[in-house]
Amino acid sequence: MSELASIQKQLKIKSGSVKRYTKEAILYQKEVDQLKEKLDKFLPGKAEEWEMKNIRRMIEESEKMVLDTATRLSKAAGELGDLVKQVEGKAGVADTEEFANALELAKQAKDSV
Repeated sequence: MSELASIQKQLKIKSGSVKRYTKEAILYQKEVDQLKEKLDKFLPGKAEEWEMKNIRRMIEESEKMVLDTATRLSKAAGELGDLVKQVEGKAGVADTEEFANALELAKQAKDSV
């Protein structure tokens, strides 16, 4: 495999990781928000105690996943940014679609993290 093809493959893999972690972070945060809304809708004394306890536990687990995903996103974004800097000056790399996508994702991830 040529060096350019190897670089393109790494850019594509790391870009995919950043995209996936970004989607996961958004989905987990939505889940937390939805569960909090559901918990707020229960009137005190009207809901089953076990149901409220279960929702609180689910919120806690989802919040842990938000933190975990944010950590993984930060790490993946850092790795992508490092790779972009490392290969930026190599011949032919800057003209590839993978590099352009990786550069854009690295900027977006840096701003959001």
